[in-house]
Order: sequence, then structure tokens, then C-alpha cells
Amino acid sequence: MAISSRPRRRSPTSNIQFYMHDIVSGPNATAVKVAGRSTESTSSNMIASMFGSIYVIDDPLTTTPQMNSTLLGRAQGIYAMASQQDEFSLLMTLAYEFVSGPYNGSSFSVVARNPVMNEVREMPIVGGTGVFRLARGYCLARTYSVHGMDAVIGYNATLIHY
Repeated sequence: MAISSRPRRRSPTSNIQFYMHDIVSGPNATAVKVAGRSTESTSSNMIASMFGSIYVIDDPLTTTPQMNSTLLGRAQGIYAMASQQDEFSLLMTLAYEFVSGPYNGSSFSVVARNPVMNEVREMPIVGGTGVFRLARGYCLARTYSVHGMDAVIGYNATLIHY
């Protein structure tokens, strides 16, 4: 039996900050409702009336909260309105794909519950590609601004990768 006594190599860690622009309204929407209850819901509970709605997104990721700042990449995937009760929460399955900078061509994935009304939401990073192959980690999301259903969300992601 052979036992290796090599020192264990420390995995690289990356910390990335960016802003996601989720635009539901207008002609240039980046999030489109593809399933859910009709908009004529008679419920007085807005959260319950949105339960089951599913959106497909292709949201820009930028360096600052301004939409015209440097494009870093896109968040692509699905989120669903996952609560019928008092808390507005989403179930998110998203890939954050980078198209510029040191992470160009790389992505990481988040599959998580997102209680959007909380000031800070922690979500797990469950994998990645390119520089982030076999990534694990977490991201912290904070809502920067909301206008109707449109939102800008700040992300701080910490990734351990190979």
C-alpha cells in the first residue's frame, strides 16, 4: 500500500462583484414570463397570485449598477415564483456566463431559493466551466434598485475552483 505524503495543493479562490439587470417590462425585456397564472387573478394577495409564474432570463451583468457600464457577461436561466405565503421567494436555476475580462468564456451555476425581500440573500454556487470548472462557493445578492418589476441586483460571488 502506497501512502502519499505530498502537501495538499490549495485550490484557487476568486471573488467577483457585478450587477445583474433583470428587466421584465418594456420592449427590451430580458426576463419573459413563459408560464403561470393569468394576469386577471382575483386574489388580493399579490404573492399568492404570482405563485407558479416561470420566467426565462437573459440578463446583462455589468461592472456597476448603470446599464451602460462595461458588460461582463449574462445571467441565463429560469426563475419561478415559489411561495404562496407571506414571503416573496424565487427558485432560481441560473448560469452566469462571462464574455469579457479575465473570466471570458467561463461560467458558474447557482441553483437556489432566493427570498428576494431579504436585504442580503446567500445562494450556493454548484458548478462551473472554464476557469470555474468544478467550482463551489456562494454568492451574496443585494437588491440595488427596483422600478415596478424591473430590478438591479448586486452580486458578490466567492468561488473555489481548480
